[in-house]
Amino acid sequence: MSSFSRTKKGIIRLVTLSILAGLLLIFAACTSPEESPEVEEVATAPVEVTNMVLASTTSTQDSGLFEALIPAFEDAHPEVNVQVIAVGSGEAMEMGRRGDADLLLVHSPAAEITFMEEGYGLERSPVMYNDFIIIGPEDDPADVASSADAAEAFARIAESESTFVSRGDDSGTHAREMSIWDLAEIEPEGDWYQESGQGMGATLQIAEEFQAYTLTDRATYLNLNNEGVLELPILSEGSNELLNFYHVITLVDAREQAAAQAFADWIISPAGQEVIAGFGVEDFGAPLFTPNAD
Repeated sequence: MSSFSRTKKGIIRLVTLSILAGLLLIFAACTSPEESPEVEEVATAPVEVTNMVLASTTSTQDSGLFEALIPAFEDAHPEVNVQVIAVGSGEAMEMGRRGDADLLLVHSPAAEITFMEEGYGLERSPVMYNDFIIIGPEDDPADVASSADAAEAFARIAESESTFVSRGDDSGTHAREMSIWDLAEIEPEGDWYQESGQGMGATLQIAEEFQAYTLTDRATYLNLNNEGVLELPILSEGSNELLNFYHVITLVDAREQAAAQAFADWIISPAGQEVIAGFGVEDFGAPLFTPNAD
């Protein structure tokens, strides 16, 4: 075979290969890449939220504790919306008797025991404690600051007829006040003894306005003092009758039994107790409540 023939065949082969290569490129360009299978989206059902009524005290409200406690619980239990009704402990328990609350957080131990004995409560569990303090005018006309204990302080207030503002609302604080008057063997009456009929925050502001003595829980006092609302100094603290214990009580006739139980379980759990232990540390350098769940 001549060299010309061989060259001709080689050219034909190259042309053929080029055409094939071009066709392959065209085919590849016209063919869409293999599509990945579509992932079927699963619709997430919205969380059904239960409104649970927590009847508690004005001291837990006015101290600011619920501003830390409720969001932490609802983050852990998005299916529950907590509606707080802040009243005195006595009124909170009346709400429990009437079936107007699902859960109680109160601080009136003697009344709580009666409430349980009457059959309205399912379980009563310790949650936390702080203490009561006696505050009054800086010049301290009754010389409360030198009293040995709360009962002696009250006796000096009554003897000097210095103005004392009582909550007078059947709250846990009012119950403790009356027990201290009993210890002092005094029936408080007269123009010097005034009843506000209001919660702790409002009563403290009335005492401030009239430069009067009053009994308060420490947490509410510190919160209002920190806000600049209150300037009356602490004059008596630390005696045994001033300890202030809080309990959570689940109710026999709760409408939202499961939601109430979830909150009761959470507040005495390590998570709930941790929130309580940390409340107030940033602003005051120490917690305003001491957790004490069993």
